[in-house]
Amino acid sequence: MKKIYISGSLRNPNVPLVAAALREDGHIVFDDWYAAGPGADDAWKAYEEAQGFSLAEALNRPAALHVLDFDRKWLGWADTTILVMPAGKSGHMELAYQLGRGMEGHILFPEISGARWDVMYGLAKGVWDSLEDLREHLKAGSFEGAARKDLFAGDLVHPPWWDEPHS
Repeated sequence: MKKIYISGSLRNPNVPLVAAALREDGHIVFDDWYAAGPGADDAWKAYEEAQGFSLAEALNRPAALHVLDFDRKWLGWADTTILVMPAGKSGHMELAYQLGRGMEGHILFPEISGARWDVMYGLAKGVWDSLEDLREHLKAGSFEGAARKDLFAGDLVHPPWWDEPHS
């Protein structure tokens, strides 16, 4: 059983569905940030701008500090983070924060066809195009179906030419 922080977009209807599926598997899942609703970030921005504050200033005001403290508390609680795509900047920042802390992180692309790829997704423990495969991994701890599973088997695996002189 894992303590999982679901990361993603307030506009992504798959977030609560993924959370519910993982709860069915016995995991403790945090996705309560989703309750703020799809317009939360836009409403915060409009409110702060109407008062004449820039982004840098707004990030140091009570509402932003409260939300940041709330999210960091739950990120600190989790041992695993799953970024449910599509997601925006916040979701990616949360996953990066967790990976930087040495926590397990996965990316779920339920609709990978047509999605933009990024080589930095290779930093995650797994990149999944199937919720069922991700669920099986979390149950078994296997890397079957994960992208870049070689990164987690020990030392980084480099191609044979890696140590050759470059001209």
